[in-house]
Amino acid sequence: MPEILTGPALRAFAHALPKVELHVHLVGSASLPTVLELARRRPSAGVPTDERELAEFFTFRDFAHFLTVYLAVTSLVRDRHDVHTLVAGLAADLAAQNCRYAEVTVTPYNHLLDGVPGDDLLTGLETGRARAAELGVDLAWCFDIPGEKGTKAGRETLVFALRERPEGLVSFGLGGPELGVGRAQFEPFFTRAREAGLHSVPHAGETTGPATIWSALHDLGAERIGHGTSCAAEPALLEHLAAHRIPLEVCPTSNVRTGQVPSVAAHPVRRMLDHGVVVTLNTDDPPMFGATLTGEYVAVAETLGLTTAELVRLAENAVDAAFLPDERKGLLKTEITAGSPKLTLPDAGNFA
Repeated sequence: MPEILTGPALRAFAHALPKVELHVHLVGSASLPTVLELARRRPSAGVPTDERELAEFFTFRDFAHFLTVYLAVTSLVRDRHDVHTLVAGLAADLAAQNCRYAEVTVTPYNHLLDGVPGDDLLTGLETGRARAAELGVDLAWCFDIPGEKGTKAGRETLVFALRERPEGLVSFGLGGPELGVGRAQFEPFFTRAREAGLHSVPHAGETTGPATIWSALHDLGAERIGHGTSCAAEPALLEHLAAHRIPLEVCPTSNVRTGQVPSVAAHPVRRMLDHGVVVTLNTDDPPMFGATLTGEYVAVAETLGLTTAELVRLAENAVDAAFLPDERKGLLKTEITAGSPKLTLPDAGNFA
């Protein structure tokens, strides 16, 4: 019989499970101590320098307030040392959760606009990535467009990505608010990025409906969808995602904290899974939301009553959806199935 764990046993199992993270933003990964340190270096940025006030600052009222906080934290990053600190801190957090590989979203346009020299950004990413490797975590990069800044941001993000092409850059994304920011306007940049060998991973359907996801698929050639929460509202879209094996980077706690869903129990992840959609679990902006990758597995397992086999399948989904060579994927899957004496693999049903 498939095993369902609860309480400490579930948390221990989820912690021990080797994991992959596909949707985490570099700035959003900054822990409160890291943000506090940066804020005290640059008090003029307006980010609270008192620990209690900073915690309150991170209590989001809605998605718009979250974006305000996110951009304020972005403004604290000014040089290669700050970038390195962010990457190394994220790597340490991932290593502590048995995460073996992560694709990290970086928004070069915002950093360059805030005065970070391009060479500093690239050096900080490079040295931080080297530190991550020392901790046993492989990092790859997604350079994304801040959609609210329009086609100028799209063009300059593309130019920077293709001109610099840092080691580990695997994909091209689109973030920021969705309302009033049509996906189609960014089609030329995504087409050029795909022609240059970068994978397409735009956000879509987080704060808007299925039409945004369809546009990401048709106009931007999306190979994975960031969030995709609203896909559950349209059966035809669910069927399309399942039939074409297009993974969703699902971030349940993030969706709760930004007010997109009232609770993990109300999250449409159950419907996605029941339709055979390739679901991966991710954190988005973990310290900002009080989330961890292990915690996402625990929360979904507790809410849906998942078996250990189903949790393993979710971990494998993330490996399958990662932009890695097949050989590396095979090694990761072997590590997942060997990661705990409790890992057994009966039929996981509809968990694609």
